[in-house]
Amino acid sequence: MVEDFVQMARIGLSGRTQDVQSLIHRISKRYRTASPELSAALTDLLRQTPTRSSPLRRATEAALPVDVDSRFQLLRVEEVPFLDHEPVFANDVQSALDALVAERREEIVLREAGLEPVRSAIFTGPPGVGKTLAARWVARALGRPLLILDLSAVMSSYLGRTGSNLRHVLDYAKSIDCVLLLDELDAIAKRRDDRGEIGELKRLVTVLLQQLDDWPASGLLIAATNHADLLDPAIWRRFELAVEFPLPTPAIAARFIAGELDGLSEKSEAWADVLASALAGHSFSDIDRHLKSARRAAALQRTSVDEQLLSLLQLESLSKEQRIAFATSLVDQGFSTQRQAAELTGVSRDTIRAHSATGPARPGRKRKVG
Repeated sequence: MVEDFVQMARIGLSGRTQDVQSLIHRISKRYRTASPELSAALTDLLRQTPTRSSPLRRATEAALPVDVDSRFQLLRVEEVPFLDHEPVFANDVQSALDALVAERREEIVLREAGLEPVRSAIFTGPPGVGKTLAARWVARALGRPLLILDLSAVMSSYLGRTGSNLRHVLDYAKSIDCVLLLDELDAIAKRRDDRGEIGELKRLVTVLLQQLDDWPASGLLIAATNHADLLDPAIWRRFELAVEFPLPTPAIAARFIAGELDGLSEKSEAWADVLASALAGHSFSDIDRHLKSARRAAALQRTSVDEQLLSLLQLESLSKEQRIAFATSLVDQGFSTQRQAAELTGVSRDTIRAHSATGPARPGRKRKVG
């Protein structure tokens, strides 16, 4: 019992109210049989404690941290995270995000089992695959503000103060009920054996390790990086959950495109399949850029979106198989004749005819369906 209350005092002095509540809950459960009066008193105390959203809690929150030299705020705050569109994630990614949210919604159930929800997660993958969007989605699902670390602001002109800036940001995020996103983590968490970096940046890794070790169970820290291979190995061990965001498959890309073109084209579903083939291997942000470019051109030239999409596609990066699939889709979906598809893609009409589901099959050959 002595160790429990020493731990409670230690956490209480750090100012982490939600962690004190978590510890009291565990103590109450632990001593339910040995000391029912103590357990009941602690349970009543928890019931009387102001909730996270109460005015009392909001009144105790500190001001946003700023850089001492520039006076720029070190964090971007989205009080109510907003998504331009509903994200489309791979099944494995969506399952991981759903579990992350479910754990936060069922904190009491976990604590009754002597467990805590995941405190920290790292999102990895190439640029434009939805890592930042996923953090925003999680914050919205939990009804919490999203705090985004502005690395350009944290990196003080007086480099020796960068560590202090980082501590201020993390200490502030610990004090409120939020989701903290450390975007482009590799910028400050590079391998400590990287001889190309100066000592101050290496010390930042040590600061980050200490802060991650001390991260409260009531908070959720999400880090994102495009270059997982650059991270210090010790950083990886501090994150309880790692989620890899892959480039979208054609099926996932088609769902994304259909949603973006919904209401803009009567052929949105057909376009989804065609464009997913043409833009295979591209990220969500690349696909979105193509679609917005077509929409802008359509608006400026006062034409339909359908007329612009084909002319804006870049096919140079497609493999031979992808070109064939794309050319076949153009014909099968009714967007062009075999001749037009051949001119656009460089795939011969004979090849398109052989793979097309609509073109005539040659005598003695079976028709292939792409």
